[in-house]
Amino acid sequence: MLRKIIKIDKEKCNGCGICVDACHEGAIALINNKAELIHEHYCDGLGDCLPACPQNAISFEEREAPAYDEAAVKKAQAHKKTAFTCPGSAVKTFTPRANTPQNTMSSISQLQQWPVQIKLVPVSAPYFDNANLLIAADCTAFSYAAFHDEFIKNHITLIGCPKLDEGDYTEKLTAILKSNNIKSLSIVRMEVPCCGGLENAAKNALQQSGKFIPWQITVISTDGKIISD
Repeated sequence: MLRKIIKIDKEKCNGCGICVDACHEGAIALINNKAELIHEHYCDGLGDCLPACPQNAISFEEREAPAYDEAAVKKAQAHKKTAFTCPGSAVKTFTPRANTPQNTMSSISQLQQWPVQIKLVPVSAPYFDNANLLIAADCTAFSYAAFHDEFIKNHITLIGCPKLDEGDYTEKLTAILKSNNIKSLSIVRMEVPCCGGLENAAKNALQQSGKFIPWQITVISTDGKIISD
């Protein structure tokens, strides 16, 4: 079928591997130190890998390619290792965490700034300089018991609820990313469908900012467990 799919310029590719982590479908791999689209039917054509490439080696093209196979992607993801490293970045290896026993959790708040609501936070502030930015759905801190110690700690935190707040967060988040030196971006959302709005806004903002920042997504279940990264 004729559809939109990514194209990788191997002459521009430096083999950093950032796009491999950015592609949550697992369509890209490093072959002989060059990024390569190894599973065309895994590529959904959304281009999450584009803003991750520091060499601008990835673009879109429209050509004959197998249809996107969501079932095959989910099957492959079920067997994927849950720990990963953002190549070329200072972000440490991320491993999903087991629920922390309540008697071992710190009772000290790890919040570093105020306000925290996306709608209220200023576009520019000193605490954004060289910051690890956390964008989280409101409910995540209530669902995951160790949220402060495992997500907020050492991060500047922004929260929102796309179902309750009016409008889209993309413009505000894009302005924040453009105006500040952000080191990394972590997105934490609930498994419920409405949280997809927060994830999409953060991903669109990263793409529109034109910056190449290591990023990751964590999904929390309604019973307070990490279910995917």
